[in-house]
Amino acid sequence: MGYVKGLKCRECAKTYPAEAIYVCEFCFGSLEVDYDYEAIRKVLTRKKIESGPSSLWRYRDLLPINGEPTVGFYSGFTPLVKANRLAEELGVRELYIKDDSVCHPTLSFKDRVVAVALSKAKELGFDTVACASTGNLANAVSAHGAWAGLKRYIFIPHDLEQAKVLGTLVYAPNLITVRGNYDDVNRLCSEIAAKYNWAFVNINIRPYYAEGSKTFGFEVAEQLGWRTPDHLVCPAASGSLLVKIWKGFKEFEKLGLIGPVKTALHCAQPQGCSPIAEAILSKSDAIRLVRPKTIAKSLAIGNPADGYYARDAVNASGGTAGIASDEEIVEGIQLLAKTEGIFTETAGGVTVAVAKKLIEEGKIAKNQSVVIAITGNGLKTQEAIQSSLGGALEIDPQLKSFEEKVLISSKL
Repeated sequence: MGYVKGLKCRECAKTYPAEAIYVCEFCFGSLEVDYDYEAIRKVLTRKKIESGPSSLWRYRDLLPINGEPTVGFYSGFTPLVKANRLAEELGVRELYIKDDSVCHPTLSFKDRVVAVALSKAKELGFDTVACASTGNLANAVSAHGAWAGLKRYIFIPHDLEQAKVLGTLVYAPNLITVRGNYDDVNRLCSEIAAKYNWAFVNINIRPYYAEGSKTFGFEVAEQLGWRTPDHLVCPAASGSLLVKIWKGFKEFEKLGLIGPVKTALHCAQPQGCSPIAEAILSKSDAIRLVRPKTIAKSLAIGNPADGYYARDAVNASGGTAGIASDEEIVEGIQLLAKTEGIFTETAGGVTVAVAKKLIEEGKIAKNQSVVIAITGNGLKTQEAIQSSLGGALEIDPQLKSFEEKVLISSKL
């Protein structure tokens, strides 16, 4: 049984049936899923969640499908790592890494949203799925769609990291590269979605797709012993993940699963594409669109669909924002790797770098709890750090060579 009442406009609150629509016909506001929370309250308990599957589907009652899920049975429920060595490095008492770099099957948080989106697409009768992507979503739609037996059309900017391109092609979708950036790709896909009866996960079924991000927040609260942290630092591209983590926390609060939410959300963006962070920091009512130029290509969305909602969520939480240069992104990747053994992609480098800045600036108190959101795996963006890493020592196959070139040179 599902608990979806339908869709509701985020601006004027006009309601719609739970179909493949995403824009209000009256005010052109975006639509989101509307749930029957009173019915959910009667059935959903901590015990029920804890006895559920070790995947995002343990939160099935708060996700927008009817019946049982059909995609993503092994996605989500990733580790919340107590990061003691990184905490010591940054000078904070209690620090955690929410590590979606190991999310099944394509090593990013996009496996969450796609599991929900494709389950809904199948429920709605689609046989073809598609997406506009900066890389991780392309991987996830290709993989989950292959498992689900769906036809797939994947649209990406022409200059993505090769590991992400290969990580899409291996699943044999129809992969189309577009001469332009993500915003150009997204505009084209909006035209295609209007003409063809395909389920574009981040366009015409976006209201359902976006709900999958709530599970990131649900898991953080459950894994912390049914509480939310004092601070959560999250990367932002479209801004949807920030919005939905906040929604997930507030849903748990509304249903009595956790106490009052006192988490400050912090938006992390790269210097070459930071429209949401700049609006937050300048206290602006407007989000200035930009043309992205950053090594963090998974965050390179200059016209963020959920930018205003992300800004509002951060402000409502009492949080702030931070911006990381390309150099700081690389340093953030290396810092996380050498302290916690977690290899994150460039988006994670942004998050670590921003968390470090916010702690140094006193915006995150050193005696409070912090969760850093790591949303993708570093194997996907190796080019970003190759030039900053040292090389291997080459020796002859003799003990003397080892001692001379390794032990003596390293003064051991």
